[in-house]
Formats: sequence, C-alpha cells, structure tokens
Amino acid sequence: MEHSLKILGGTFTLLTLRYFVLAGIPFLIFYLVFTPYFAKSKIQSRNAIKKDFIREILHSLQSTAVFALISYVVLRTPFKSYTLVYDHLVDYPFWWVMASLVLSLVIHDTYFYWLHRLLHHKQLFRLTHLLHHRSTNPSPWTSYSFSFLESFAEGAVLLVIACLIPMHVLTIVLFAVVGFVINVYGHLGYEIAPRWFRHSFLFEILNTSVHHNMHHSKFKGNYGLYFRLWDRLLKTEHPDYVDEYDQIQAKRFDTTKNASAAVPSSIYQ
Repeated sequence: MEHSLKILGGTFTLLTLRYFVLAGIPFLIFYLVFTPYFAKSKIQSRNAIKKDFIREILHSLQSTAVFALISYVVLRTPFKSYTLVYDHLVDYPFWWVMASLVLSLVIHDTYFYWLHRLLHHKQLFRLTHLLHHRSTNPSPWTSYSFSFLESFAEGAVLLVIACLIPMHVLTIVLFAVVGFVINVYGHLGYEIAPRWFRHSFLFEILNTSVHHNMHHSKFKGNYGLYFRLWDRLLKTEHPDYVDEYDQIQAKRFDTTKNASAAVPSSIYQ
C-alpha cells in the first residue's frame, strides 16, 4: 500500500510539474513579460482577472489528481492486463511509437468532441461543464479547469485508447505532453499561428486558438479539441470562425487600415 501511494504521489507530482511548466511559461510570456509585444495577437479585448487564474489553477490541480489516479490504474493495477499497453519497445516496430501517438490524438479528438457535445446537454451542463465555462476569456491556466465529474470523464480517454491500440509507455508520455501543449494553445487567449497557415491545407484540418476561444466566449459551436473535422462534418463550427480568425491575423500582420491596437503594459490595467 505504501509503495502504491508513493507511485501515485510521484505520478501526481510529474503531472503537476507538466501543468505548471507547460501552462506557466506561456502565461509568463503572454500575460506578464511580453504583453505589449503580443497585444495585436490578443483574441478578446477584455482581460481576465486574478481570481479567475486562482480558480482555474485550483481546479486544475484537482483534475491533475484525477488524471494521476487514472494513469495509475492503467499502468500499475491488474486493469493493465486488459489493455494493449506494452513495456518493451522491441515488441512493435519503433515507428509505431509515433504512429500510435497520431492515432491517440485522433481517437482523443473524436472522444472529446462527442463528450463535449454531451456535456453541453441542458441536463448535464450545470453539473459538469459549467465550471470550465466560467472562464469566458480563457488563459493557459484554464486548460484543466474542470469539475470533479468532468475530470473523470475527460481523463477516461486514456482507458479507451489503451484498450483500442497498442501503446508503449513512451507513447503515453508523448501523448500527455503533446496533447496538453495543444490544449494550452487552444486556451492561450492569443493567436500565434504563422501567416502562411491560413492558406495551407492545415488550416482546413487543425483547430486554432481563435477556434476554441470562440467556444468559450459564445458557449456553443466549435466542440473539437485538435481538429476541425467533426465540427465541419456535423456543421457545428461557428459560422463566423473564419472571419474572426482573418480579422485577428489582419490585425497581427497589419493588413488592414484599422490594424492599430492599444497596447496595454500588462493584463492587470
């Protein structure tokens, strides 16, 4: 029992470190140190306030504890024998590590889309998802700000993926890092996609920070996590998404006459 608690505590510590490093560095860059430099990249004109950040961090720590528990179940309990998790890299070709990572992201996006739609049902929204939507102007700290019930629902995707495709522990680690980095970008509150992205095929497939920010500000539409595919297929993408994205990018790259923007010295004005 003591050994199990040490492993669980170690997992929680690592996941907490992931949260504070991968969300904290962008917050430091965009919200504290280089705020004037990125002013034209800001999606919403209004600013979040300190109490929002505190609430988001506290609930994210709760979610992190839930995710640590789920990770422990998948990797350290008899449940592992029912999964396709493998321990030796030689059991599958090495290229499968990256291939399974891509598949994991595709599965997660599908899982997230349908779970997200479900949590927006009027009978479930207040009980599960309303807490996350209290952040109408999200920041990197918002990324894991879930209610207790939603944390379990979100974290359960690891159980699903581990039962569907063979995964080495390395893939699980990469999935945890890559998925969270994209999550932070979606909640960043700033659009940082390069200019060429708009006219590439990637724009037709991948989500942007503007895409998910609109979901928080408008409370409906844009339910996907990584990709636009489900939203476009089922016509749940907000009709103004592309226009809003173009307006932000025009402001960033000074391609309109009205591109000038007031440059705050910090988010706490």
